[in-house]
Amino acid sequence: MQRPSSRYYAKANKETVFPNNNNVRVTRSRAKALGVSTSPSKPVFKHEPKRVPRASNKRMASDVAANNKPKRRAVLKDVTNILFQSVCTDSLGGCNVKASKRGRKETKQRAMEVLVDVDAEKSKLAEDLSKIMMVESLDASALNCKDREVTTEQKEEGSDGCLQVVDIDSNVQDPQFCSLYAASIYDRNYVAELEQRPSSSYMVQVQRDIDPNMRGILIDWLVEVSDEYKLASDTLYLTVNLIDRFLSHNYIEKQRLQLLGITCLLVASKYEEICAPRLEEFCFITDNTYTRLEVLSMEIQVVNFLNFRLSVPTTKTFLRRFIRAAQASDKVPHMEMEFLANYLAELTLVEYTFLRFMPSLIAASAVFLARWTLHQSNHPWNPTLEHYTRYETAALKHTVLAMEDLQLNTSGSTLVAIRNKYSQQKFKKVATLISLKSVTTLFSR
Repeated sequence: MQRPSSRYYAKANKETVFPNNNNVRVTRSRAKALGVSTSPSKPVFKHEPKRVPRASNKRMASDVAANNKPKRRAVLKDVTNILFQSVCTDSLGGCNVKASKRGRKETKQRAMEVLVDVDAEKSKLAEDLSKIMMVESLDASALNCKDREVTTEQKEEGSDGCLQVVDIDSNVQDPQFCSLYAASIYDRNYVAELEQRPSSSYMVQVQRDIDPNMRGILIDWLVEVSDEYKLASDTLYLTVNLIDRFLSHNYIEKQRLQLLGITCLLVASKYEEICAPRLEEFCFITDNTYTRLEVLSMEIQVVNFLNFRLSVPTTKTFLRRFIRAAQASDKVPHMEMEFLANYLAELTLVEYTFLRFMPSLIAASAVFLARWTLHQSNHPWNPTLEHYTRYETAALKHTVLAMEDLQLNTSGSTLVAIRNKYSQQKFKKVATLISLKSVTTLFSR
């Protein structure tokens, strides 16, 4: 066996020497007796100053953990309870609802009662709003009732003796009346009738090949066609409006006037009717004078010129509301007055001279003359009609007198389609009714 080198012993001696007794060898037995461990000591490292980290805008996770306590997640509440609590707070004046079980039950019960009465509250608020608007309009108009010759059967008198305006928009239950928006809708209609009004002098300024008599013959024929196909009266009024608006800016030969008439009737039928007649039927009623392609070509020309603006207020649009205002105080609607007003209004369609009157003015005059024809003992106008038509008695004078001439047929017109239509029993033969006294007596005062 080879003997260890001196370097080995030197290393061993260095590791087994007491630090306080130099050159003293320590054996295992001596170390045990002295209670000293012979295991090597841990190395001692030089303590260096800690490096300061560079400043950073980001917060370290350790800093957040040291400075702030971690936020606990909020427990979700009962969403149903929150919904009913908000409903109760808004509807019952901001009541505070506790989150206890008993409080939740009471809150839900109260909220259900509130939700059940929502429709009733809406109706009540709408009715109150309608009454407020009526009172405001009365204050603004400052109606004068001194010279009114009316009876208590037609009007309701107030405490001060003045005749009151009857609110015709108070029925909020029937959605067809659009009670909440009726006033705003007709405000817009009064503006629209000015914007899309046909010219009252186009026969002189634009047309050279046709005259007012040809126009009257065309419209009289269209009345027969619309009656034959059972078209709505709105379709007839819109047809005449489209014809006059097109002729106001477009020259046309008399050979193509009938083509324009049936084309406008086709367009109006598509707009107003639920089931409009087919194109071939419009060609057939002209005895195939015009082909299908000619009608389609004219239709393109008409709608492009009008920029597809077909929704216009006609005399029929205003007549519905004015008749309702005239029957506001009647317990039962007077059908004879309604038929007579429609008859008088349709008589103006064939007359070119009535283009100078606004549709709303013609409708108001038709109601005025119809009431006078049926009841000459009472004045036909009242505060309710004056309020909703926006016309006083003096403003109706020229239109009513011209309409009375049509009713009496003082000019001897041979256009009898409208007269024959309203001479039928289903219209109570209102075309045969004539007033005993002239309406001029109402304007001579």
